[in-house]
Amino acid sequence: MSAELIFVEDFKKEAKKKVSPFGWGYYSAGSVGEQTVHENCEAYKRWRFRPRLLRYVSEVDISTTVLGSNIPFPICIAPTAHHAIACAEGEVETAQAAESLGTGMALSIYSNRTMEEVAHQAPKGTKWCHVQIVRNRDLIKHYVKRAEKAGYNGFIVTIDQAVLGNRHHRYPDGTSFAFKQLHPSTNLLESTKHFMPHMNEIRAFLHLTDGTTEWDSLDWLRSITKLPIAVKGILTSEMALKAVEHKVDGIIVSNHGGRQLDGTFASIDSLPEVVKAVNGRCDVYFDGGIRKGTDIAKAIALGAKAVFVGRPILWGLICGGKEGAQRVLEILRDELVTTMQLLGVKSLDELQTTPDLVVHESYLFSKL
Repeated sequence: MSAELIFVEDFKKEAKKKVSPFGWGYYSAGSVGEQTVHENCEAYKRWRFRPRLLRYVSEVDISTTVLGSNIPFPICIAPTAHHAIACAEGEVETAQAAESLGTGMALSIYSNRTMEEVAHQAPKGTKWCHVQIVRNRDLIKHYVKRAEKAGYNGFIVTIDQAVLGNRHHRYPDGTSFAFKQLHPSTNLLESTKHFMPHMNEIRAFLHLTDGTTEWDSLDWLRSITKLPIAVKGILTSEMALKAVEHKVDGIIVSNHGGRQLDGTFASIDSLPEVVKAVNGRCDVYFDGGIRKGTDIAKAIALGAKAVFVGRPILWGLICGGKEGAQRVLEILRDELVTTMQLLGVKSLDELQTTPDLVVHESYLFSKL
């Protein structure tokens, strides 16, 4: 791994050179015109810092909890599919990178390595299982019980994939999923084979995009597990209030990395509305467009308890496997600490509760 990989964007540039064109397209794809993909990153520029100076910041505490698990810094790995495109051992190396630094990883239902393999190879790490709830409840119940038996710490439920987003540039004819170029989603197939033994990769994938799933599905999931549950895909106060009504343990503000509905608000712009609606009744986490420690500081200042990072971890895996993913996490962690010191805060609580530490650029004009 090159010593010139200093910033997360350096990993992005290097990863594009190393991975196959299909792999790059699969990881980087957004839906339709990719407005939301780009806005997720650009929107951070509209949020500005108002630092407090001459404060004691030689010691900074960035520890927190996510779904009840203690982690040393507020950066976790988001559930993303098919890590074997990036490196030989796929999600095993991802989990080992998280474990080496003591932080958490969410394992995608579409992972190339099973939850049991990942748990065995990274036994001490904090791990959550990503799940989608569909009509075949026996299949999902089997999946949930596998996760409990393997020692996972909770569930992250994606709720914004009732159907697959229109990522036409990824499939030139608009219909082919090009699954022949993907490594099998063994995590998903491990459960489907018990109930639908003849289901192939494509049918299994489409089976989990189910437009019939409704909010009471969360109540059903709660009835079959005692592990904490977070919902991923919340963008509005209305959705946040429904999630609170159904007694979730956490909300992840996310627009699926711009891969589902194009034209939504950037995740960072949606965060304050959700935090205000939740009003402390459950934890709020954040996902979307994070590329720098300053992005993380802004998300936490606007109310997130921790953040989940997706594509940068994949770039790290492409560039250096476990060590590459670990280095990406270290860069983001260290940049966050420096940002907090320059802002004049020494804890995440202080970052989140100091008034007007991060404001929208419209604030500047209101003061003129």
